[in-house]
Amino acid sequence: MDILKNLFVGFPEFWGGGVAHSVLILSLIVAIGLLLGKLKFHNMSLGLSWVLIVGILFGHFGLTLEPNLLHFVKEVGLIIFVFAIGLQVGPTFFSSFKRGGLALNGLMAIVVAISVVVVLIICWLSGTEVTTMAGIFSGAVTNTPALGAAQQATTDILGVDKPDIAIGYAVAYPMGVLGVIISFIILRYILRINLAKEERDAFRGLGNIEQLTVRYLTLEVSNEMIFGKKLSEILDFINRDFVISRISFADNESECHLVTGETVFHKGDKVMVVTTPKDEDAVSALFGRRTTFNWSQYEHQMHLRQIIVSSQQTSGKTISDLNLLARFSANIVKVTRNGVDHVASPDFKLQTGDVLTVLGSDSALTHVESEVNAISRKLTYPNLIPIFIGLALGCILAHVPFVIPGIPQPVRFGLAGGPLIIAILMGYFGSRHDGISFSAMNSVSLLREIGISVFLACVGLQAGKDFVDTVVTSQGLTWAGYGLIITMVPVLLGGIIGRLLFHINFFTLLGVLSGSNTNPPALAYANDYTATDAPSVGYTMVYPVAMFLRIILIQIILILLCN
Repeated sequence: MDILKNLFVGFPEFWGGGVAHSVLILSLIVAIGLLLGKLKFHNMSLGLSWVLIVGILFGHFGLTLEPNLLHFVKEVGLIIFVFAIGLQVGPTFFSSFKRGGLALNGLMAIVVAISVVVVLIICWLSGTEVTTMAGIFSGAVTNTPALGAAQQATTDILGVDKPDIAIGYAVAYPMGVLGVIISFIILRYILRINLAKEERDAFRGLGNIEQLTVRYLTLEVSNEMIFGKKLSEILDFINRDFVISRISFADNESECHLVTGETVFHKGDKVMVVTTPKDEDAVSALFGRRTTFNWSQYEHQMHLRQIIVSSQQTSGKTISDLNLLARFSANIVKVTRNGVDHVASPDFKLQTGDVLTVLGSDSALTHVESEVNAISRKLTYPNLIPIFIGLALGCILAHVPFVIPGIPQPVRFGLAGGPLIIAILMGYFGSRHDGISFSAMNSVSLLREIGISVFLACVGLQAGKDFVDTVVTSQGLTWAGYGLIITMVPVLLGGIIGRLLFHINFFTLLGVLSGSNTNPPALAYANDYTATDAPSVGYTMVYPVAMFLRIILIQIILILLCN
């Protein structure tokens, strides 16, 4: 019995209660929290926040770690987490401002700016301590990295850990989830949204995502101007973004063929076209009328397969460089990069992690997969050297001071910002150059989940002692009210601005607002509104930059107000 007791409260003869005690406490908190995170209510869940809540309960009952050890483990978890986040968002961080993403990120910046103004106003009017307000702010926008940045910045400025940051976060987080969803409902009626019309427009790609998604069309060739012409001849006089993946000739519909530059079109041929919504009408007018056709009847000849680009020899090449059609009789139909679909145009440059949708026979697809998704010992065992070099550079950058006019002391990115910036740069350039590319993104996902779980567990243990005494008072309810205001006001104002000024489709707008708050439960709710991918596209385009801004801005606020 003494051994079991010591495992939970610590072995008195060992520093910090012993390694077994510390690992047991952290493991139980994370395991129980992740299990509870699978619970859903009306398709909503608190997810990883359950790890924080379980940590608070353990801390409340004194099942915790030695303070110095707890601080160290928490910071290590934070560094690993933000570094993994940076690697994942890096490949699309800068491209978020291109191909139709500029307006969406502009709206996101407005929403973030409004939330900062609301926080400053509440802090000034209520007299709430700025560290508490930082925690409420992080919880209200459901941004765990911002919580880590706030805690790390506070430690740098004041020299102590402030448990009220974690308490504020835990109190406000549920308000962040519910507040966004309530705001979505209000926006639907304020803006007088016709869901059926928005669904049609979203399917056509209207509302700022014309270049951020693809459409599949089956067309029957009926334009006399292209009868007897080759595809290469047609491409010479139409400047549109499209791919013809296959054709069924009118004189022999029992067979299906891949389309090459030498393919000749005749009246009545059926073609499968992949194009962007903005080019949909023009491509349809060029070839002929839209029709329905059973392409599944040719599955014995060819079918689609999704293949992940992981070969360093493939990364950086264009689709035309691969020449798959001539070499393997296979055709790339579309490319999916970080959740956004792109037409597989010949000049599209591939990156590690891209998902190719390829059409061909089983044999052809096997050959393609062996080339672009090479399975080797080198890929099975990921190269950890760039990761640890990146972590070292991130820690160095974290403490480099930057002088900004008007700010009383030099600004440092801190342990939440430094590793994040280095990882974003490595993720961006690493996907383009073989020297620092990462062949196993699953390893990065594992690092991310371990880092955030350990970090939240430690934050909960630190906050557990004072949490209950705070929440059961009127002060706790007041903090929850602040969180609801910080969540809803920016979302409502941003929704109105996005609709009336930017003319964004409602479903895309919901995705942008969810991404601005880095709020996955809100995105899940938005996806239930529509069968289109508009919310996911909007979320994906703004999430990387929103994450970066939240982490940096929370530190600037603390630097300005803690002095």
